[in-house]
Amino acid sequence: MSTVTTPGRVATPSGDRPRRRLDWRLRFAALSLIWGFSFLLIKVGTEGYAPFQVTLGRLVFGTAVLAAAMAVRRERLPRGARTWGHLTVAAFLLNALPFSLFAYAELTIPSTLAGICNATSPLWGMALSLVALSEDRPTRVRVAGLGLGFLGVLTVLGAWQGFHGLDATGTALALLASLSYPIGWIYVRRTLAGTSHSHLSMTGAQLLLATIQLAVVTPLFTTLPTSLSVGPLLAIAALGALGTGLAVLLQYGLVAEVGPTTAQMVTYFIPVIATAAGVALLGESLSWSTPVGAVIVLIGAALTQVRPKVRA
Repeated sequence: MSTVTTPGRVATPSGDRPRRRLDWRLRFAALSLIWGFSFLLIKVGTEGYAPFQVTLGRLVFGTAVLAAAMAVRRERLPRGARTWGHLTVAAFLLNALPFSLFAYAELTIPSTLAGICNATSPLWGMALSLVALSEDRPTRVRVAGLGLGFLGVLTVLGAWQGFHGLDATGTALALLASLSYPIGWIYVRRTLAGTSHSHLSMTGAQLLLATIQLAVVTPLFTTLPTSLSVGPLLAIAALGALGTGLAVLLQYGLVAEVGPTTAQMVTYFIPVIATAAGVALLGESLSWSTPVGAVIVLIGAALTQVRPKVRA
């Protein structure tokens, strides 16, 4: 459920004294919990508000957190029409589109299934990078991981039962949302790699642009709610402030400290937490094929991230 634009470096203001931070493992665990519970919060939010309204609220609260962080660190928004043009596309692919698709998907599918669908992003990324990124060479292990991962998806969906009892539209939307992330990452990698702006500045601008996109779209497809649903509204606020704003700060901090490979391991914990939260707090049903398929998906996704050793 990554939402961060990673153009190529993490800027650290010169002259800053090292600040005492929580151990990265604690921040890693916090990020896993926040993103894992995000699917439950989406589900609760859609019980009171339309999916586009949930997404818009999420982006508003998330952007506010990033704006506050930028003010504290005295960061400025990036400059240049070209940069803003590319960020507009990134905002759509990495935020506006997948957030909206997950919100619509959870109208008809459980949050547990949405969380597992999110775990397929590395599989889509592997398949797309073989075509779009010439430096990503296929290996037997990675191709095997790709095949194993999609076998896990079929297991989760109960393919041998003819997908009986499965809402095809909702599941397709969730899978499409997970596909949107790697498309966005590849686009960013090709267009914004090596930029001189910091991650915080780029991501703050990205979330601002996504908020503007949803602010334009939402009134066209929704009407104002007739009543104020406090519970769903609090879920949306938490989804934005924690699941989008704080999570972004945690993620780019982890990337800066332990590297992207370790930081992206959070992807493998999200479906576990999402499933546990959905079953325990929302009372969602769980058949044996869901956890078994999820394990297969995660193993396959992990194998697709194995890089060949570089010989001296």
